[in-house]
Amino acid sequence: MKRMSMIAAASASLLAASPAQAIVGAAVPDESFAPHLVMLLKAARGSAFCTAVVIARNVLLTAAHCVDKPENLRIYWPGGDLNREVRAVVTHPLYRADAPKTREVSIDLALVRTAEPLPARFQPVPIDWEARIEPGTGFRIAGYGLTNEDDPKTAGKLHAARLVVREPISRILIWAIDPARKGLGACVGDSGGPFFSNEGRMLAGIIVWSAGVNRKNCGDLTQGVRLGPQRDFIEKTLRDWGTR
Repeated sequence: MKRMSMIAAASASLLAASPAQAIVGAAVPDESFAPHLVMLLKAARGSAFCTAVVIARNVLLTAAHCVDKPENLRIYWPGGDLNREVRAVVTHPLYRADAPKTREVSIDLALVRTAEPLPARFQPVPIDWEARIEPGTGFRIAGYGLTNEDDPKTAGKLHAARLVVREPISRILIWAIDPARKGLGACVGDSGGPFFSNEGRMLAGIIVWSAGVNRKNCGDLTQGVRLGPQRDFIEKTLRDWGTR
């Protein structure tokens, strides 16, 4: 089981420190979500990437294991560097980096504030605070991660997939699987990407972790953090930043 980060050289360096992944299996290229997603680069780790979701013109929501000090982060998209300085980073107060070992409760969630608004091509996606999460509920996930976990060169192109919720039902997490059980799920580089509800129009969760079968790290189970229960944390951070 691995947390997910993203892209070529990123896979080794970021997976060593975190949990989430990219979309493998029968994932399909899908640029319809491009206005809502960017790549988040940990500059201090070379070419380690995650995915991040635009929730305000100057705020990104992503996984806590994807972030670092503001000066060590860069925002990127396939068309090139966005040249936006990261002004501030806030991780959830209950985030525990070593939770997979200590078995502590951990909310793997962070907000990133840019010094200047993102270009007009990027549009915030609304949050579905009341998203229905029960066995069989369908979600769309998307990210810039690997589409073949054995080939780092498959990272960097936006792909999407449809998954369904499986038990156990948690107040904190979303557990999702490929309904066809053919190996579809998040992988390296999809950490911080979205669980979209309402046919892709709203954001219900953030991808944080994945697992595979036969010693693989991707394609069997995709885990996300539910956003509804974290509404107070997210809204307080936005208020503190003067963002609505």
